[in-house]
Amino acid sequence: MSKHVVLVEDELNIAEAIRFLLSNEGWRVETIANGASAVEIIRKASPDLVMLDVMLPGKSGFEILHDLREDPDCAALPVLMLTARGQSRDREMAEKAGVSKFMTKPFSNTEMLEAVRELTAS
Repeated sequence: MSKHVVLVEDELNIAEAIRFLLSNEGWRVETIANGASAVEIIRKASPDLVMLDVMLPGKSGFEILHDLREDPDCAALPVLMLTARGQSRDREMAEKAGVSKFMTKPFSNTEMLEAVRELTAS
């Protein structure tokens, strides 16, 4: 059975590029463009990994991460946070909220795929 990722990303070109790369690796990719419904969709989907943008309409990536970590069913879910804002303050906020890994855009395809493999190694 293929691994499943929920990608929460509002920039269509980035979402499509990530979907293409992960699909080629055998992943099933579900994308969400709005933060408001993300937590509910993630809970229902029970993915192997969540890839989460920081700046989203409806609800920020930090708020989504916080909500996931508060939910016992999602507390251990690997979350890879992606952001164009690579300030150390954002990284610190993500780490305090319980992010599994933090990557700054733009990132290389290889770097992203290595992070996904690392977070889902079983």
